[in-house]
Amino acid sequence: MMKNIIQKYIKKPKVRAFTLIEMLVVLLIISILILLFVPNLAKQKDQVKKTGNAAVVKVVESQVELYELNHTDIPSLGSLVSNGNITQKQADAYKQYYAENPNENPQVK
Repeated sequence: MMKNIIQKYIKKPKVRAFTLIEMLVVLLIISILILLFVPNLAKQKDQVKKTGNAAVVKVVESQVELYELNHTDIPSLGSLVSNGNITQKQADAYKQYYAENPNENPQVK
């Protein structure tokens, strides 16, 4: 009798867990969402690169103006890089921007 009373008050907690089917459904939904969003992210990467190159063009052109204030000659990309006004990476991005946009004229050659 005492044993029945103790067992009545000390109940084992019921463990609730996800079933295998529920886990598979969740994984399926996540996989479908990934398949939908990954191609859009790749497209956005190209747009970000184009915007970054446009910003580099403005930086290079402002460095050209600073160079012209301090020197009497017209700078080239090579002279800007050698003087430390811009980096080689910026010069490459500048060239790439004007290669992709042939209808615009570069300020520096």
